[in-house]
Amino acid sequence: LWVIRALAYFYLQSPRRAVAGVAAMQCALRLNPGDELKKSLVDFAAAEGLDAAYIATCVGSLTQCTLRLANADRDRPNEIKEFDQTRFEIVSCVGTVSPDGAHIHVCVADAEGWCFGGHLMSATIFTTAEIVLGDVSGHRFARAHDPATGFPELVVVRDRPSRALGLEAAAVGVFLVALGLALAKRR
Repeated sequence: LWVIRALAYFYLQSPRRAVAGVAAMQCALRLNPGDELKKSLVDFAAAEGLDAAYIATCVGSLTQCTLRLANADRDRPNEIKEFDQTRFEIVSCVGTVSPDGAHIHVCVADAEGWCFGGHLMSATIFTTAEIVLGDVSGHRFARAHDPATGFPELVVVRDRPSRALGLEAAAVGVFLVALGLALAKRR
């Protein structure tokens, strides 16, 4: 009986539990002064085995950031603006992250409240960055050069059946819980 209860408990507590490919895992991290935002996210994804992560939320501050602006394309890939030795609040930060790399857009506000944003090339943390990442079960994000855009673009690969439990495993989990409850009532 204790084995069934333990299996049911650990199944229900599994951070990678998913039904029909629905994302179920989330991780949180805090970056410290001097950390590089984009590199830290890619390194964290690799260390934690997050193959298809997305930024759920991110708040914090920066002391430096380099952005690729919206007018960049395959003919003008270096439309980049650097903001050094200034303090910014992170107003918004969204994107996809995997061990292959990251595609992140950030919007920051300066000391007067003026906001600007773009494709994040690099950024240095001023005080902190508090980040929650989600991981899409059953998927892997990769990056491949796209000749149409001239940039490495997202390739979504659906290939992790061992980590995505699916309906069969969810049914087994429900069965184990029901069996554990039934056996507990008999005692």
